[in-house]
Amino acid sequence: MTRTVPPKSDPGADTAATGEAATSAALHSGTSDIRALISRNLRTSGIYVAFVAIIALFAILTGGTSLSPGNITNIVLQYSYILVLAIGMVIVIIAGHIDLSVGSVVALTGAVSAVLVIRNGAPWWVGMLAAIAVGLAVGAWHGFWVAYVGIPAFIVTLAGMLLFRGLTLQVLDNISLSPFPAEYQKVASGFLNGLIGGQGYDAFTLLIGGIAVAGYAFSQFRTRVARITYKQPVESFPLFVARIVAVGLVVMYFAWQLAHARGLPIVLIILAVLIIAYGVITTRSVFGRQVYAIGGNLAAATLSGVKVKVVNFWIFVNMGFLSALAGIIYSSRSNGAQPAAGNMFELDAIAAAFIGGAAVTGGVGTVVGAMVGGLIMAVMSNGMQLMGVDQSIQSVVKGLVLLLAVAFDVYNKRRAGSSR
Repeated sequence: MTRTVPPKSDPGADTAATGEAATSAALHSGTSDIRALISRNLRTSGIYVAFVAIIALFAILTGGTSLSPGNITNIVLQYSYILVLAIGMVIVIIAGHIDLSVGSVVALTGAVSAVLVIRNGAPWWVGMLAAIAVGLAVGAWHGFWVAYVGIPAFIVTLAGMLLFRGLTLQVLDNISLSPFPAEYQKVASGFLNGLIGGQGYDAFTLLIGGIAVAGYAFSQFRTRVARITYKQPVESFPLFVARIVAVGLVVMYFAWQLAHARGLPIVLIILAVLIIAYGVITTRSVFGRQVYAIGGNLAAATLSGVKVKVVNFWIFVNMGFLSALAGIIYSSRSNGAQPAAGNMFELDAIAAAFIGGAAVTGGVGTVVGAMVGGLIMAVMSNGMQLMGVDQSIQSVVKGLVLLLAVAFDVYNKRRAGSSR
């Protein structure tokens, strides 16, 4: 009797077929209900709508001055260190902590660098390495008390804010030091211009902008394919293309304005590398998933085998590293070190994270959201300065925006809870 043996399936062929099916579905599936899409992603979509509205508002109020090439370049240079701090702060907040010491650490690391480079004549790069080493040591100090001793981060970093501000005064002997060498100043004030030519504009800046748009489009299409594979809702392909085109136009307009000013700021390249790196770390690494798990449900994370103490320790080490980097950028921008440097920077970084969608209770937040939150604060501050608004009124507006952002987060949680 002859027995028929069924043919063996080829796993590679099955995978390829699945991938082709998902790619095909990415081109033809999705919903066109914009209201449902916005409602479903209210936390993330609302911040982008608000960002665009704020830019448009100040463009009208300042007669277009806020969108001039020189002013856009100035925003990048003036608020880059706050955005660097916001990257670390949003990770701290996602894990359910807070760090009140980052402004003092910015001052201390800048002071250490200045003493070595300006007072003692060390090479500029030695000052930078020393600043980073101090930042890592500060982060390890905080991480030890929070993770292994169990003292709340609020108390530890509040003590650190006082401690490291005092050390800054000691290091500088209560005086300012300046100037830094030209190489050091280029970190925050240098530009890449004329590398591949251009008549009245910098072609290299436009090339980088085009590469950024292409990379964003490719990344978003891969994300769309993955969501469809896991049967998650997505927008229709025409809406998807419209979103990519809209983002591309904004990025290229931004690049065009920079190209007509002084070219591509070096600090913007540093910031872009950090955003990409930490975006990958928070969304695609084991460490990133553990951070979200700790902030979302500490007990469940512990029972799942997450080494909570180790993760918390490295969260603060990372915050110390980014604070040192922000200290280098700030001291390079100001061309010196001052005892009062970094004052209130921690509040700007915290505000950027919360405005960008981070949850007060932890477990929620993104690096990109924190960047948008930081840019909202930057555009508002810059716009009000151009309009000549009094500093006291600026503080009132910033405080109200932060309060509304947190209230919006609370509203979303209640709304989600009532819909279950």
